[in-house]
Amino acid sequence: MRPFIVLSALIFFSGFLVPHTAHASDAITRRDGFLLIWNSIGRPAEKTKEKPYLDLGPSDKGFLEITFAKARGFLNDKNERFRPNDPLTPSDAVLLLLRTRGVERLKADGSNDFMVLPDPPDLPVLAKKYDLSYNAESGSLTREELLDLMRDVDAKLASETHEVSLYSEKFHGRGTAFGETFDMNALTAAHRTFPANTLVRVTNIANGRSIIVRINDRGPFIQGREMDLSLASFTQIADRSIGKIRVRFERLGDAHLVQACHDDRFQQRITSDVRLDTGIPHSLGLGGTLNLSSFQPFVIRDVVYPDGTHTGVQTWVTKGETFAFTPSMIGSYVFLLGTKTGRMREMRTEVVECGGGSTLFP
Repeated sequence: MRPFIVLSALIFFSGFLVPHTAHASDAITRRDGFLLIWNSIGRPAEKTKEKPYLDLGPSDKGFLEITFAKARGFLNDKNERFRPNDPLTPSDAVLLLLRTRGVERLKADGSNDFMVLPDPPDLPVLAKKYDLSYNAESGSLTREELLDLMRDVDAKLASETHEVSLYSEKFHGRGTAFGETFDMNALTAAHRTFPANTLVRVTNIANGRSIIVRINDRGPFIQGREMDLSLASFTQIADRSIGKIRVRFERLGDAHLVQACHDDRFQQRITSDVRLDTGIPHSLGLGGTLNLSSFQPFVIRDVVYPDGTHTGVQTWVTKGETFAFTPSMIGSYVFLLGTKTGRMREMRTEVVECGGGSTLFP
């Protein structure tokens, strides 16, 4: 299985574009540039009732993706023609990058304009905020220059810190903006702009703990906060009593494309009286971390690796404590858990490489 390549990896590239206009032979077209950017976010395109551009037909390359992006506001819906073979300009590339990454427009006071994607007049302010270097006067750019710009934008967004809060338990059982029922025990979150079913790795910068959540609701709509985490998600990376924390985001792509890297099915019950807060998932992406805790004391007797190695942990975990485990290889792991009464239970998880992602960087 080919590994899923995450564009927002914390690798810094300057993204500086030499101020020149690319020769016609090496300038990337609007169509190819758009598809390069679109494929990098791991979002499926769907058929819509949107009126397509006049110069693109159903059999043309990129028709579905371009029409879907037009319907979602990523492209100008007032123009009748897309001009697929014209050169892509740096300014249009930056605008499309910010829109597809869910970056909101900034108001005059520097606060976010909730759920409003930027327009061309907003580019200077956003470029200054994220320290983006590009030649706004250039009429074209090459594929390599676009790749540099994409790396720069994604690196800046991945290093940005955000405030997230606990999604109140009082909403448990109520409907979400995407038609689901909110379950405080599932690894989900609300975000203002990320699409439904987007997987996001959320890392608490105070302790380095991470959790992968699936976006299934809109919000929060409080200035300064950028995500609400379910109870199960929040308590994996922070104490319940804190309420809000500073984090970094790593957007992984659509849950259906990322495939087996995320699983909402958990094994929680050691005995009828002792349950794990979140539990051990049936499958886990390589590089993810299990954070096991409970209101009742329990013991990690042993962990068996896929190659048969036993660790013999023998570690007790009491209320308020967390046992963190990061798998080092793919395959089936066995956890032998016990209680103070001597009861034991085996739990298994299948650690996999994330598949079905972008092939942007060969």
